Amino acid sequence: CKDKPAAAPAATTKSAATGAAKNLFDGRTLVGWKDSGFAGAGEVRVEPNFRGQGPVILIEAGQSLSGITFTNPVPKTNFEISLEALKVQGSDFFVGLTFPVGESHATLVLGGWGGATTGISSIDGLDASENDTTKFLGYDKDKWFRIRMKVTPAKLETWINDEKVVDQDIKERRISM
Repeated sequence: CKDKPAAAPAATTKSAATGAAKNLFDGRTLVGWKDSGFAGAGEVRVEPNFRGQGPVILIEAGQSLSGITFTNPVPKTNFEISLEALKVQGSDFFVGLTFPVGESHATLVLGGWGGATTGISSIDGLDASENDTTKFLGYDKDKWFRIRMKVTPAKLETWINDEKVVDQDIKERRISM
């Protein structure tokens, strides 16, 4: 995330095959996570009682990008990942969630290119600001957002606060970062 700390109290993944959810954050430590290693990144830490709401992963603002990377194996398709995120400050790139899509990867961008661009990077070589998934949404500071990303061999779907914002057929499409 660029220009702001972001807080995330929970991240879960759910297998489409079994329907079983798995919590990716233990609520106490960064076990299973590492700093993404961006030059000039802000600190990443667990805040045990962030604003009286319990434990979160806090990603501090850096000079450019800040982020965390999950270090355990993840499915390549037929899964959902969900998280909650709070924009604390800043005006650009609120969330960039990179995830596998088969043998490739894509990134769900929330608040990119000046703070409002939402979409998937990249589909057929076009990033989130220039493909069929592009939307322009507001991400107010001090407001929690529930984000859910579903990946199947046929489709990418995203919900923000239970509103579907991406419903993209990916059959015969080139998915990349």
